[in-house]
Formats: sequence, C-alpha cells, structure tokens
Amino acid sequence: MIQEDVKETVKEGAEKVKDVIEENVWGTIQDFLNLGIHFKTGNTPIDFTVGHLLLVILAFIVATAALRLIRSFITRNMDLENELKFKSIFKFIRYIVYVIVVVITLSASGIDVTVLLTASAALFVGLGLALQDLFTDIIGGIFIMVDKSLSVGDVIEIDGKVGRVFEIKLRTTRALTRDDKVIIIPNHHFINEIVYNYTQNHKTTRETVKVGVAYGSDTQLVRKILLDCANKQNGVLKTPKPTVLFEDFGDSSLNFGVYFFINDSFSDPRIKSEIRFRIDEEFRKNNITIPFPQRDVHFYPTENK
Repeated sequence: MIQEDVKETVKEGAEKVKDVIEENVWGTIQDFLNLGIHFKTGNTPIDFTVGHLLLVILAFIVATAALRLIRSFITRNMDLENELKFKSIFKFIRYIVYVIVVVITLSASGIDVTVLLTASAALFVGLGLALQDLFTDIIGGIFIMVDKSLSVGDVIEIDGKVGRVFEIKLRTTRALTRDDKVIIIPNHHFINEIVYNYTQNHKTTRETVKVGVAYGSDTQLVRKILLDCANKQNGVLKTPKPTVLFEDFGDSSLNFGVYFFINDSFSDPRIKSEIRFRIDEEFRKNNITIPFPQRDVHFYPTENK
C-alpha cells in the first residue's frame, strides 16, 4: 500500500515537473523565438522572428564551414598565384551562395519569400542600376583571372600612364607608376578599353630613340655613333643587337632612329635619357648638328599705284 502511494506521488511529481518545463521553460523559449516583426501584405501574413534570425545565422555558419572545406580541397595543389586568383573569384561565389542560403532558409522556415521579393522589386531595380558598374568591375576581374590576360608584375599602359601591376583584386587592379604613385584601375577598363601589356609575352621590349641631323652630315658616321651609344648603355641587351634606321628626309633634318632591346621596360625613360645624353655629347665632338625647324620667308615688293 505504501509502495503504491509512493509511486503515485512520484508520478504526480514527474507530471508537475513536465508541466512546469512545458509551460514555463519551453513556453518562455517559444515566446522569445516568436519575437519579431509581424505584418501583412494584402491577405498574406509575413512574420520575421528571432527564431528565423537564429536559423539564418546557423545556416550561415554551416555554409561558411562547407565553403572553406571546398576551397581548401580545390586549392591544396595550386601554386600561390593561381591560389590567390581562385580565392578572389571564390569570394564572389561565396556571396551568391549566401544569398541562396538565406532565401532557402527563410522559405523552409515558413516565410513566403516570393511576397518579400515582389514587395522589394522596386528596391532591387534601384540597387541593380546603382551597382551596375560594380558588377561590371567584378565580371572584368573574373575574366582577367580566368584568361590570364594580366598578372602581378606585368608592366601595362592605360590612358597614357605606365605602371607595374602589384595587386589584382576582384573589383580593382593596382599598379605602381614610374612616379612611385599607386594607380587604382577599375577592372571594367580591361574589357572596354585598349590596354598595352608590355611584358605578357616576355620581359624584353624594343625601344627607340629618334634624332634628326642637319642636311650634309655624314650619315655613316651618324649611324656608327648611334650604334656605339646604344651598345655602351647599361640596360641595353647585346642580343638582339641594336639597329639604326634612316627613317626619312625631313623638312629640316635627316631623321634617324636607333632601336634596341631592354629587359626592364618600366625603367626605359631613364635608359632613353642616358642614350640621348651620349648622342648629344658624341655629336658635339664630331661637329654633327641637330637642326631646329627653319622657314624661308620671301617678301615681294608691290608697286605703288
């Protein structure tokens, strides 16, 4: 009899504890999770609660861990340059995955996502127009990385400015100019405009220094001096050999060009300057004149009437 009373008491106590947990603890948790924004669009109720927010955060954490695992698996055998390019592209892919995860999570939790998208259509159109250049830059960055039209260390010319690329990002490319200034180039320029890449095929480039001499000068001596000046200049490659072209009979001068190869096109203004100094010095020693433009003016007197 006593045992039955004890069992009955234990059973009643367990039920009370269960009721307390269900009504107080779990009820409080549910009330907390149901806190949020509640409104209607037409006849359709839309609720966004703390529970939905926590679910989205959990989905973000899971998606981030999965993406990191995928990225590590793909890049484990890549060299450093290709790995950096892939990570930049992967950032863009990650943003798209996050948007998809949010939409799927909200839809799975009972929110009618189509209503939200329809209500926000005007906002999305405005954002699309405002971010058009941004997406163009991102697509340009992806093309640069995929087709390898540009690499870190390349010397490029764009809008008349020459720079050495030191960083390629998803939206912009950064280069250091000859004046030691950083130029930030939106990547859509590499799609819409002509860009000269001095070093994509190889590091050597052909450069030229042009000069004019007076009519009557010894052209063979001029040729010899120009070749000597190029061959003696530090930074000018011995192979291929420098060459001199007699380019034209100008209005006031005989025009020559000395062509040579260098392996650092980024510093070519300094090399060209040094060659010009040498040419001027040698011309003075050999009495070769660099003429200035001349015009003959003729006056014809008119008879007084």
